[in-house]
Amino acid sequence: MAKKTVQDLDLKDKKVLVRVDFNVPIKDGVITDDNRIKAALPTINYIVEHGGKAILFSHLGRVKTEEDKAGKSLRPVAARLSELIGKEVTFIPETRGKELEDAIADMKMGDILVFENTRFEDIDGKKESKNDPELGKYWASLGDVFVNDAFGTAHRAHASNVGIASNLPSAAGFLMEKEIKFIGGAVDEPKRPFVAILGGAKVSDKIGVIENLLKKADKVLIGGGMAYTFLKAQGKEIGTSLVELDKVDLAKELLDKADGKIILPIDFAVTKEFKDVPPTILKEIPADDMSLDMGPESIALFNKELQGAKTVVWNGPMGVFEMENYAKGTIGVCESIANLEGATTIIGGGDSAAAANQLGFADKFTHISTGGGASLEYLEGKVLPGVESISNK
Repeated sequence: MAKKTVQDLDLKDKKVLVRVDFNVPIKDGVITDDNRIKAALPTINYIVEHGGKAILFSHLGRVKTEEDKAGKSLRPVAARLSELIGKEVTFIPETRGKELEDAIADMKMGDILVFENTRFEDIDGKKESKNDPELGKYWASLGDVFVNDAFGTAHRAHASNVGIASNLPSAAGFLMEKEIKFIGGAVDEPKRPFVAILGGAKVSDKIGVIENLLKKADKVLIGGGMAYTFLKAQGKEIGTSLVELDKVDLAKELLDKADGKIILPIDFAVTKEFKDVPPTILKEIPADDMSLDMGPESIALFNKELQGAKTVVWNGPMGVFEMENYAKGTIGVCESIANLEGATTIIGGGDSAAAANQLGFADKFTHISTGGGASLEYLEGKVLPGVESISNK
């Protein structure tokens, strides 16, 4: 990898600023999913074991007003981290000032400190989100080196990633390194055949991804709500299914450009209204009905197209997988990818990652991205500011 990693840094007795992604769901003060905290443990443990003083910080949700602060403190996250790591973690409920500076000055080798939600700095003029240079400089002054392990925010230039990296020697943490290796590697140097599977509701969310992957992939399988815009572009009846009428011409252009690379569903789970009731499986969607998932022949077709693939990237569900009756397409694709042998299989975050976890297939994938928006922009071939700002080797 061209970027420095945490293993390239001398950490002993150094104050190591670590941008982590602790943006976890919290309900009534209780964390409902701690996967992002667990994902940061290898980097934190490495710093501690090599005598560094780990100063951790993250955003949590959106904070625009004083009222937004309620329920957005990182205090419960610091407590959960302490349980997971089996070590005391100091929490400082400030983003700057004497209390924070004194606590950092008192740290010993191997200590861990978490300071407050970086977005608390957004209340007065979006200082964090707009990469205020003074804030980036101030946070950089609290440490000796900077480790960025928050891939989930790598597509944004914030004070807590780009701002600090502009003022300190920086490196990627293990999670960031893994994301760059797998997602960047899949797009730039895939082992072939390379098959991309895209789902989700809207074509408009993924135009750049489709265009980039059509240049890179051998096949692009499209399911989910976005498939109906493509089917409409082929002149097929889609009934009252989800469609973006203003994107039909674009879908037509993409199909022409694809030269047979795009594969679409061929049968459908059809129903009268958007409810979790048993569907009728049909080859054609009646004019007054809607499809909420693909049918068994489509699942078999997608499975066939995946056979022999050496690189697979999946982003987006194949149907309304939150409804039991319309989860079969997503489950089918998930199973097909999970059972491939000798393939590098990558989930690009978001709903597909949630589906793989929910369905119990997470361990069967080579890599599940922690960043939905960041992984989509990476798949588009965009330069991510958070990655770009890390020091080169």
